[in-house]
Amino acid sequence: MLLGLNIRDIVLIDRLDLALRPGLCVLTGETGAGKSILLDALGLALGKRAESGLVRSGAQQAAVSAEFSIGRNHPAHAILREAGLDGDGEAIVLRRLVGADGRSRGRSLTHSRMASVPASAVAEEEGTSAVQ
Repeated sequence: MLLGLNIRDIVLIDRLDLALRPGLCVLTGETGAGKSILLDALGLALGKRAESGLVRSGAQQAAVSAEFSIGRNHPAHAILREAGLDGDGEAIVLRRLVGADGRSRGRSLTHSRMASVPASAVAEEEGTSAVQ
């Protein structure tokens, strides 16, 4: 389940911190309200192809973080362990940075590993903070 989405400098969005709760969550709005931008940002965190057009005009880079709750028996735990990450937690954060030149880099952290990284280091390195 998606718990939260942090967006920085993506298309028209300067900064957005969206926290979601269990149950039905619906994105509604008029044409041009930004629903597609939210979905593009989520897709970026999930590995969708990055494009320089996603970076807000005048920004050096865009950043998105998506926090997911995953159950103890979820197959993602095996994938995390294979990648050398602590895959025993019940939440994971996927981050993606996209430079104005279109180059991107991704990162995934489990909550137990996030706890070992000082927030100031994350902010300096990523230009954004983790969804909490």
